[in-house]
Amino acid sequence: MNSAPGSANLLWPLPLAAGLVPAVAAVLALWLSIRLGLIPPCNPLLDGCISISRAARHDLPNYIFRGLVLPSAVLQALTWVLCASWLKGMGGRAHGALRFLPWLGVLAGVFLVLYGTFLGTEGQAYRWLRRYGVILYFGLSYLCMLIASGALWRLAQAARIRLPARLDRWLVALCAVTLAVGLAQALVAPFLGNEELKFRLENLFEWYVALGLTLYFLALAWLWRHTGFSARLGSGDG
Repeated sequence: MNSAPGSANLLWPLPLAAGLVPAVAAVLALWLSIRLGLIPPCNPLLDGCISISRAARHDLPNYIFRGLVLPSAVLQALTWVLCASWLKGMGGRAHGALRFLPWLGVLAGVFLVLYGTFLGTEGQAYRWLRRYGVILYFGLSYLCMLIASGALWRLAQAARIRLPARLDRWLVALCAVTLAVGLAQALVAPFLGNEELKFRLENLFEWYVALGLTLYFLALAWLWRHTGFSARLGSGDG
């Protein structure tokens, strides 16, 4: 791996695909489910009317969603593994939390596979695997975001990297907003007496965390392109 601009095998399309493919899968599943009459027409980002899981649970939307999400797990895991290499190449501290980034990223990919594999299946055990698969996927992905953002912040503060549009601050802010959304769902929902409100809050949480993760991968794609992060396959260079 290297970070020299102009290299032939630029890697920025990897995080771009890792962010866009699952986003397209969710939106396409929602659109198809509405068109096929499987769910009522609504905007889940505004009113939390339905979860990503329910929008992609049945028939054709389920097949398309799973067909896109399962390879997305590989793309995202690979992105986090290479992100650790990129940050170390920029001068990140390999002995800190950064050393856990590849492992957490791979685990997040594993739980996304678990979630996608059992989405649409029936049975209590399968529901348990789906539920905890998506919870652990989001949780581990958030830890990856946090570690990478912290490393970028330190690199920017030490003037080891110049980021466009002060993305170091924006990514830390994105992590903070994502945490706030998660805390709101965890702390507010139990005190709501209305089950419908709880349901909508959980749905909003799922959509907005997924949106935050998508934006994070798109930001990584921008940064990798800006720094010329690349790979030289078949080369003896590191």
